[in-house]
Amino acid sequence: MPAPTIPPLPSLPGRSRLDMLVSLAALLPTLLLALLVVAFLSIGRAHADDIACHGTNLLETWEKTDPDRARQVERDAGLVVNGRGTFWKIEKPDVPTSYLLGTMHVTDPRVLAMPKGAPEGFAGAATVIVESDEILDEKKAQVALFSDPSLTMFTDGSTIESYLDADQKVILSEGLKSRGLPLATVARMKPWMIASLVSLPPCELSRKAGGAVFLDQRLAQDAVSHGKTLKGLETMVEQIHALNDLPMKFHVSALVDTLKLGNIVEDAMETTTALYLEGRISAIMPMLKAASESIETADSEQESVAIEQRIITDRNHVMATRARPSLDAGNVFMAVGALHLPGPEGLVELLRKDGFTLTAMP
Repeated sequence: MPAPTIPPLPSLPGRSRLDMLVSLAALLPTLLLALLVVAFLSIGRAHADDIACHGTNLLETWEKTDPDRARQVERDAGLVVNGRGTFWKIEKPDVPTSYLLGTMHVTDPRVLAMPKGAPEGFAGAATVIVESDEILDEKKAQVALFSDPSLTMFTDGSTIESYLDADQKVILSEGLKSRGLPLATVARMKPWMIASLVSLPPCELSRKAGGAVFLDQRLAQDAVSHGKTLKGLETMVEQIHALNDLPMKFHVSALVDTLKLGNIVEDAMETTTALYLEGRISAIMPMLKAASESIETADSEQESVAIEQRIITDRNHVMATRARPSLDAGNVFMAVGALHLPGPEGLVELLRKDGFTLTAMP
């Protein structure tokens, strides 16, 4: 399916299939889907400390070994409006103050701690908004995920091998084998299902397999246990459709490209986490693009922009529209993936256009 023609967003640096996929794994619903893949494959539960995280901060390395690359990341990040800050105050005349938190959908204890002021903002809120309230019940989420088999599996008799050339098949087969997943076992899965596993560090999958919750999930659980009103902005099926709507070429190429990276995926996740904790959200995509320069890709700018439009920008508008009634009432704590915040069509800017004043919290 060809990518639609969409005018490029001038304030955003170019994206590749690879950096989009890796970042989605950390910052969009892909993590929950990955966990459902784990359950689907009947991978045994593991203790949270079974697998240690070994990633290193790529930017710190580049600052010593390749300062030009590090400076380019900073230049690209500086082009993005509202690119700094994960925690924002939302104000409107005669309306109680609300808050917006950009999240990573990971179980990393550093992320779970939340930025300064966020725990207090959450404690005082009457309403908590997350991307999907279905994350409260993973069994229910699994039912939603597999409600339409065509969203997750090839149902026309084809397999992922039908979309691979000879070289891609070797890379995929060997890459999956190194992770204990024979290609034949997952051949009927849509590539985004498989990618959910290989684009996350083993330590993250191990923590979740051991029962650890990710930040958004914990916020939803705490909201209910404290008697707060919990609202979701999207359904799980809507999130799946956003992924499934992307061209098959993107999914296959991104999956193969990620496997080409090998252990750099762990470094990319560690660096993404470090940037998130520093509030440098707009540096995440440029960093991932720079990390992927070691492999050959055949991305087109038009394709990359179309993908970003469907998986991030379109959903930003849906989230802003659905959150507006609650924000008009005030006293809300809203938590969504951090990539939804920056940019000219990010949530911060969209809510400002709706008459709210948003201020990044120090």
